[in-house]
Amino acid sequence: MENITVEFFVNNEKNNLSTTPNRTLLDVLRDDLGLLGVKNGCKEGECGACTVIFDDKPMNSCLIMIGQVDGHRVRTVEGLPENGNLHPVQKAFHELGAVQCGFCTPGFILSTVALLERNNHPTDGEIKTALAGNLCRCTGYVKIIEAVNAAAEEIQHE
Repeated sequence: MENITVEFFVNNEKNNLSTTPNRTLLDVLRDDLGLLGVKNGCKEGECGACTVIFDDKPMNSCLIMIGQVDGHRVRTVEGLPENGNLHPVQKAFHELGAVQCGFCTPGFILSTVALLERNNHPTDGEIKTALAGNLCRCTGYVKIIEAVNAAAEEIQHE
């Protein structure tokens, strides 16, 4: 299979990559760029562990073929902190204990960031809808929803 060349931004850094076209964004992020916050859960777009923000929308990176990334912007959980400070969503998840094993947490955080960037005062119903593509097998979702609400409040006051 012949290589393709793609140019895209990950966490505001430009990347030029020559690779085979049958690879997913998930594989490239983890294997080529060393961004291990993107998790390989189901590889079928069902669990949300591989969620990234793709041009301002949360998407499952396991369903994005690398050729589709050319010219686009991708954000991973590693790109959220600014000046060594956690993003308000990361901070809220940490402080409110909205994690168990942590495997699903980056996906939940990125889905939450995308939600709050378009709606910084969501209802619980809007939060549940925005997080519907993310699954956690360890815990209930009460603390996660509490963390989203806390992050929304902090972002409103910034």
